[in-house]
Amino acid sequence: MPARFVTIDYDTPLLLPPNLRDWVPVGHLAHFILDVVEQLDLGQVRVNERGTGSEQYPPQMLMALLLYCYATGVFSSRRIEQATLDSVPVRMICGDTHPDHDTICTFRRENKALVQESFVRVLELAQALKFLQVGQITVAVDGSKVLANASKHAAVSYEHAGKTIQQLELEVKELLAKAEQADSTPLEAGLTIPQEVQRRQERKAKLAAARAEIEARAQARAAADLAEYQAKLAEREAEKDRGEKPRGPEPKAPSLQPKPSDQYNFTDPQSRIMKAGNGQHFEQSYNAQAAVEVDSRLIVGQRVSQAPNDKQELFPTLKTIARSVESVGEVLTDSGFYSEAAVQAVERTGEGQATGTIVYAAVEKKEHHRTVGDLEQKPEPDATGPEASTSEVMKHRLRTAQGRARYKLRQQTVEPVFGIIKSVLGFRQFLLRGLQKVELEWQLVCLAYNLKRLHRMGAGLKMAAQG
Repeated sequence: MPARFVTIDYDTPLLLPPNLRDWVPVGHLAHFILDVVEQLDLGQVRVNERGTGSEQYPPQMLMALLLYCYATGVFSSRRIEQATLDSVPVRMICGDTHPDHDTICTFRRENKALVQESFVRVLELAQALKFLQVGQITVAVDGSKVLANASKHAAVSYEHAGKTIQQLELEVKELLAKAEQADSTPLEAGLTIPQEVQRRQERKAKLAAARAEIEARAQARAAADLAEYQAKLAEREAEKDRGEKPRGPEPKAPSLQPKPSDQYNFTDPQSRIMKAGNGQHFEQSYNAQAAVEVDSRLIVGQRVSQAPNDKQELFPTLKTIARSVESVGEVLTDSGFYSEAAVQAVERTGEGQATGTIVYAAVEKKEHHRTVGDLEQKPEPDATGPEASTSEVMKHRLRTAQGRARYKLRQQTVEPVFGIIKSVLGFRQFLLRGLQKVELEWQLVCLAYNLKRLHRMGAGLKMAAQG
């Protein structure tokens, strides 16, 4: 019996459903995002006031377009413009209109406040639908390096910039001496001595500005490290007063001088060179931070840092947690975030009163492989005394049965979130430049992730039942 094939007809006109929503299956992410955007407060939206009197695309549509495209891994404004032609769900969101990439990019760039407010509103929606707890939540905090829109080869180190300035000064002197010699060898065709002198002077000025910026960063870094240095000195003095021998090497005072390897990037000066992957290579990056609620796995706080490590990032990241959460009961984080100053800032107020938040942070690095001894049941450790240091208290917390159980939640909560953002959504590099714009882009990514998470958890069904 011969095979039968479906008839494919490219020429007969089709009658599409008259309602654009019928183009996309029921329960699709695009429907969910449109329903959510209808509940957002768009009163503070900034439109493109061109003064031409031309009609503009409605903010609701542009916001839904951005959120859907970010949730499906389309981040470039040019690719979003192309999606309005290629993607049926995007065509439905846009009402079969096609905003150009400049309109999309301008709307995104000018509406940071709208994105911030929408991030909070979506979390409030999750609370109303009983997906997110209100008050005394447990959050896991982590950071991940995300590539900047700049090459590390467009950077210069403090030491190399100084050597290059000296070389340029010598070349300028050589060119000026050459100009005074009547019988000097001419330059190649198209090159003149005044132009070459000016080019080197401009390059020298840029390198000098780069060195000045690196020096300013070094002074800011020293000022930030001063409090931790003083805390370590005070702890060592307290150990001496108790008759104990101070442990570890003598702490070094932070230096005001930049390191020879400190770098400045000419493409995106606010990005930083950071260790990437397993720490064996460096990339021009930003440090993207997220605080994730352990039960819903929704991102409740997010920010972008320029710091190459997380030692001073715990408290600032927790400060970004949305106000609708009200309070944080427990914080789970790895050893990269731990410092005595960071833990004290989270658990104590400036007056020394307890905040009600408990930090579970790894102090000792342990291998992932569990030995037979790790499997055996262990007795609860003895309680620490009032004279115990912050690190000793933290070690005791993580040795208790409750501490071990709570800390296990960190790995299965926040790390998968970064994995989804990088591997499923495909967000591995910022498209915008500058810290403020990068913060906006990261907030959009986190907002899109939360919407996709709510959709996966069935929030659309609950919204339909309530509405």
